Formats: sequence, C-alpha cells, structure tokens
Amino acid sequence: MVLIVADTSALVSLGTVAGTPPNPLDLLLDSHTAVVPEQVVDELTETASYDDASGEAAQAVLDRRSAFETRSTELDETFPLDDGENAAVTLANDIDAVQLLCDEFNRLALVHASLAETRLVTTPILLTALVRNDAISPDAADEFLAEMSDARSWSSNTYVERAQSTLRQQRDNEQPDPK
Repeated sequence: MVLIVADTSALVSLGTVAGTPPNPLDLLLDSHTAVVPEQVVDELTETASYDDASGEAAQAVLDRRSAFETRSTELDETFPLDDGENAAVTLANDIDAVQLLCDEFNRLALVHASLAETRLVTTPILLTALVRNDAISPDAADEFLAEMSDARSWSSNTYVERAQSTLRQQRDNEQPDPK
C-alpha cells in the first residue's frame, strides 16, 4: 500500500463527507498506509470540540483513528505554517512518504517546495484519482466536492475548479455514444 501522510485540513475535508458511501475517507484509509503526526491529531481533537460542520468532520476522522498510525515528529520552528502542516511536511520527508495529503490552498507552493521526494496531493485531486481508479463515480466525486466546497468555503478555488473540470471530462468519457 502507498504510504501517505495527511494534514488536518485534508482530513477535515474528507470527514465532511464521511457518512456518505462510498466514503472517500474510508477508501483512502483502506487503500493506503496512512500516517498522521501527533500535532494533527491534537488539531483534530480541538476542532472536534466545536459544534459545527468542521467539528463533526474532525470527529468522523477521529472515529477512524484505528485505521491510521500516529507518530511524533519534531517541528521546524522556522517553518511558516501552523503546527499541523509543519509536522505533516516534516514527517512526510522523514519517513519518505509517497504522498502528502494537504488542503492548505493558500500556502500550497510553500508546502510543495518543502517536500523532498513526496508528492503533494489535495483532496480535489484525491477525488479525481478515486474516479480514475473506479472507486467512485464522477457524479459521486462531484457531489462530494460540492459538499466539501460548501463546508470548507472553497468557492472560486482554482484547485476545486480544475478538479470539477476533470470530473466533467471523466463523466463525458463515460457517456455512451448516442448513435
């Protein structure tokens, strides 16, 4: 299985649609060796204490805690992101993770530049990959993305728009030829 490190923002995004089968969070955790820094678990726990959509999403992830490994990592005090992203980037580099799942859209260039050999993946990209691998339909991915976008305030996000365009193309490619 592919070794992936996830940060808080991406896990909360996936937790947003955790109750809807086929569940992208379950699909990720069942098909990857997922490792999460302790700082991310701390952030999820704090977020889960809120009585809102993000709190429910964080709790949905914590409910699946047995499906991912938690590791401690030392923070780079000079890294200009919060502790969760800092720890996720550091851990991904330390354990040579194949992928880092991160939705810190405002600082993705910094996150990407900080990774050594690890591939940066966002939740919208993960959804398109699940479609490409026939784990979910383009319609389901589009619905998940719309729900995440509403919950995470992703309106006018270029990463989301690009994923939506890819999903439209994938859906169009599935349509039978009307002859």
